[in-house]
Amino acid sequence: MRKLLLSLVLMAVTSGYSQELNLPVFTQYLADNPFILSPAYAGIGDNLRIRANGLTQWVGIKDAPENQSLYADFRILDRSGVGISLYNDKNGNTRQAGAKVSFAHHIILDYYSKQYLSFGISYNFNSFRIDVNNFTGDVNQPGTPAQDIYVSDNRYTSNNNFDISALYRNKGFYLSFNANNVLKKNVDNYSKTEPYVLSNYQVYTGFTFRDGENNRIEYEPSVFYQYFASDGRSSTDFNFKYRRYNRYEDYYWIGASYRFLNDQFPKPLSVGPMAGFMKSKFYFAYSYQIMFNDLGNYNSGTHMITIGFDFLQSISNCPCTQGPVHD
Repeated sequence: MRKLLLSLVLMAVTSGYSQELNLPVFTQYLADNPFILSPAYAGIGDNLRIRANGLTQWVGIKDAPENQSLYADFRILDRSGVGISLYNDKNGNTRQAGAKVSFAHHIILDYYSKQYLSFGISYNFNSFRIDVNNFTGDVNQPGTPAQDIYVSDNRYTSNNNFDISALYRNKGFYLSFNANNVLKKNVDNYSKTEPYVLSNYQVYTGFTFRDGENNRIEYEPSVFYQYFASDGRSSTDFNFKYRRYNRYEDYYWIGASYRFLNDQFPKPLSVGPMAGFMKSKFYFAYSYQIMFNDLGNYNSGTHMITIGFDFLQSISNCPCTQGPVHD
């Protein structure tokens, strides 16, 4: 009974913070697809890039959150890119789904030192509903969820919003800033406790450098910071990746991520290893996260799989959108 009560409370808290604010950021962005974080990355590379993610959170807890998402981006002309992302999120008896359509433009700051600046914008559509299919129990039968007289159907709402972003690159260094959900929410039809500020801000920075003796080996330390304007929460990820290429541009990588809440540093919120590979334009990655809060005592962690394909290879005439070349 204690396990059930704890899981229900924690799921309710997570739902209240994540739904309609921003879905929790897991380590999908480390699966060689930073477009997940920032629309400014759209169109950087030599292919139409498609990535599908499947995530199961808190394995071992009944009705734990699940998430599926699909991302695609590609270059148009030489200096611009477009992208689309779709997601479906299940958290207890709540369902959220949505889509983003993104556009990015890339410019050269200095050709010889390889300094580039990118700007991106996304239009977001989100839908949220309460699934009452499980509200069929009897108040006189312990262990069955009773029908709430105030929830008579699948309550539904939707909202529209925008993300804006900027990205600076200088050789192997990158720094991106993102402002998500920049419009306030209309709360006239909600209770006074419903947050009307949905915005959150993200900074993602890192550096990719090659082994001095082997040009096909890369190391990539990175940091991801996220701040929620509604209640002042913030978190930080420290990440590290090792990547090795062959002569055909295929590669494999391994890495790890360490996340903490900034008001509880250095106590970890989650840590996890990850790995992936690219073979003949087919991409596969797996990551695992284990929680270090009270919830970690009742589950075996969060698992995520990424599958992807690269299509329609076409080298850009502008270095600001070209993919990396490994001689």
